[in-house]
Amino acid sequence: MVLSMILDAAVEDGFISRNPVKSKKIKVTGKPSEFTKCYSVDQMRHIIRNISKVQAPLDRTFLAIQALHPMRLEEVLGLKWEDVDTANMSISICRAVTHPDRNQPEIKSPKTEASNRVIGLSSLAAKYLEPGKPTDFILGGTRPLSYTQVRRMCNRIQKDLGFDDRITPIRFRTTILTDIYANSKDVKLAQSAAGHTTAAMT
Repeated sequence: MVLSMILDAAVEDGFISRNPVKSKKIKVTGKPSEFTKCYSVDQMRHIIRNISKVQAPLDRTFLAIQALHPMRLEEVLGLKWEDVDTANMSISICRAVTHPDRNQPEIKSPKTEASNRVIGLSSLAAKYLEPGKPTDFILGGTRPLSYTQVRRMCNRIQKDLGFDDRITPIRFRTTILTDIYANSKDVKLAQSAAGHTTAAMT
């Protein structure tokens, strides 16, 4: 799909006369990617109303941040306490944590320049945050959590909430961004919240 889009752009810019990926000689057996499904309003209400029922403090903190802010998982993992300004109700997103080598964390800049951003801190989330050492990661302390640890945490949260669906970080991001656009009809606002380079991507 990505290659086809690139070649379509090359046709539009006059570099090539036609897109070879669309030739009948090529058989593409894969299916197009599906958009990430949002959580329903009822599901989100259930989650938010029951955050306090999540047993482990770290699990509650993760859910409060991930479920209520339009952040990528790697941005949530990269948050340090110094990035959260409860006085001004804001979160500064300035790093990301990925795990290219299994569960060995790699701390780096966010995905794009636009991903370096400041977003509002949800008042619903703020009450579940108990600040630690400024330079510590919010999730993990001196060392950020691994993807495996996040998966286990999501499973615990689902059980504690009595939730009928899987807890999936990316679905929260998609849900929040959809709500921002649905309520504002301002794609630039949603783009800024998402940290996307272009409105088309949003």
